[in-house]
Amino acid sequence: MKLLIDECLHTSLRDIAHAAGYIADHVNYLGLGGLKDWELMLRILNDDYTFVTNNRSDFLSLHGKQRLHPGVIIVVPSVSPNLQQELFRAALRHIGNRDLTNTVVEVKYARSRVECSEYALPPTAE
Repeated sequence: MKLLIDECLHTSLRDIAHAAGYIADHVNYLGLGGLKDWELMLRILNDDYTFVTNNRSDFLSLHGKQRLHPGVIIVVPSVSPNLQQELFRAALRHIGNRDLTNTVVEVKYARSRVECSEYALPPTAE
């Protein structure tokens, strides 16, 4: 799995991903800052990135329109860099070395503890 971290999240998350053994890039370090979401989505798909963001609504919509995508990790809500780091570490522990194809992982605080959840996107037919 290869991660791309959105510009709305702190650049330190890239280093956390590297320390956990993941290949990771940050939008700012690739010169992609300021791209429109749909333009960034093209890069995500072309380079097979699992995308890490806190822009939940826009990227759920963009990923949901894809028949196949490499996954998305959403840090909810917008919090300070220290809290982003804590939530991101929890998400990485939750994921382990699993493939996130067509999967959304959301990580947030629930009653002062970290909670991870995941679901298929687009939803699978049952």
